[in-house]
Amino acid sequence: MASSTSAALPKGFSIHVASIGIKDATDDFVVIASDGPASGAAVFTQSRFSGPSVNLSRRSVGDGSIRAFVVVSKNANVANGRVGAENAEEIMRSVGAALGCGAYDVVLASTGVIGRPYPMEKIRTHLEMLRYPFGTATNDDLTRAAQGIMTTDTVTKIASATIGDGPARVVGIAKGVGMIEPDMATLISLFLTDARIAPGELRPAFQAAIDNSFNCLSIDTDTSTSDTAAIMASGVAGFVDRTEFSAALDQVALSLAQQVARDGEGATKLLTVTVDRSRDRAQAKRVAKSVVNSPLVKTAVHGADPNWGRVAMAIGKCQSETDISPDRVVIRFGAQEVYPAQVDAAGLEALSTYMRSEEIHIHVSLMTGNDGCTVYGCDLSREYVTINADYTT
Repeated sequence: MASSTSAALPKGFSIHVASIGIKDATDDFVVIASDGPASGAAVFTQSRFSGPSVNLSRRSVGDGSIRAFVVVSKNANVANGRVGAENAEEIMRSVGAALGCGAYDVVLASTGVIGRPYPMEKIRTHLEMLRYPFGTATNDDLTRAAQGIMTTDTVTKIASATIGDGPARVVGIAKGVGMIEPDMATLISLFLTDARIAPGELRPAFQAAIDNSFNCLSIDTDTSTSDTAAIMASGVAGFVDRTEFSAALDQVALSLAQQVARDGEGATKLLTVTVDRSRDRAQAKRVAKSVVNSPLVKTAVHGADPNWGRVAMAIGKCQSETDISPDRVVIRFGAQEVYPAQVDAAGLEALSTYMRSEEIHIHVSLMTGNDGCTVYGCDLSREYVTINADYTT
């Protein structure tokens, strides 16, 4: 199984990308359509303030079939009451009409500032001109789509993998660099495959891939109102081995999650935290998230400060985990053990050198069992504060 950041579109899909002036002159409206009926699955934010794009799209995926993804970027359309819901449904209905399908064959995703209604006159004008088929698909389409869903991202996020020896493939794009602490998936992440797979098999495979990637990602502990992760399977490449399909899907999802972590708002370093020898996966994930989300750990990583005691502090915050004993815990940075081994002057110098790396791996062994979990995040810099202090101005 090969993987890459290739932008080649799987068979059976076409893409429309446009700039309609949602916020500025950049691309902000994306439609990815299957050329025929497609199996589909999706997971969404668990936020109690979820927006209409999430609430309506939950209905769209209920029957395991999706015809198209639509993304409106730079406007979340959240907290706009009945008008917001009506506008979102109008977009789904109009795109469905252009494709010759129903409104609830469409998954709508929306991201950007909360509390601002869609500029519907601009959107309606564009939708009146939308025609399907969109034209000959090219290898540039997916790159432009990845750009079109961006908000404060600094780079596009694309990943792909072949399924077994091919020819079927899995390709994904994602956006997001802040407001990331998921309760299902995160941000907007869209997956396409030309493998033929029934909804009943697609759904659990997709959920598992998300659980081990985007659900193990955190930038700033804040859960978005609009998180959406979805997949369409066109079936054009035929049936594939289910184990090989899951492996390819897992690979693409993990690559995208790591790309998001690297591009976290103001981030300069990728932070990976592995907790093993735990009682169960839930314990490992809880402790790992405590470490990766700690502002003190994140700022130490940013400043290359060898203050490993902050990791011990973050483990200790998990007060309900009463079977964790400091006498048994082992903490490592990279391959270097920092606890319980004593770190002398030479050890601190070695740790300081390691902390200047672009990727930092913190490894905690709890000695409470034989399970584990790895989570992903980034450092915390002054730039994160600057970006979010001035986000709407």
